[in-house]
Amino acid sequence: MADQAVLESQIEDTIENQIRPYIEADGGRITFIEMKDNIVYVELAGACGTCPSAQMTLKGGVEAILKRRFPEIVSVELARSENPFFV
Repeated sequence: MADQAVLESQIEDTIENQIRPYIEADGGRITFIEMKDNIVYVELAGACGTCPSAQMTLKGGVEAILKRRFPEIVSVELARSENPFFV
């Protein structure tokens, strides 16, 4: 489990330093929630919460960057209350 914690920390750092500044520049916010079964769950808020392009940003931007840096990531998904992994 220590490896999982290290990986999650690296993912969170990548989101914080490489992804968040671009999303905030457009009035949005991104928050790492968790990683479960090599799926990263994030929350998009601010302008991203209502943007029709949010899914494209999530898959074409956030997921592409994270998968390139961390090949073990299967996908990046929105964390929602109906998501069984989101608590």
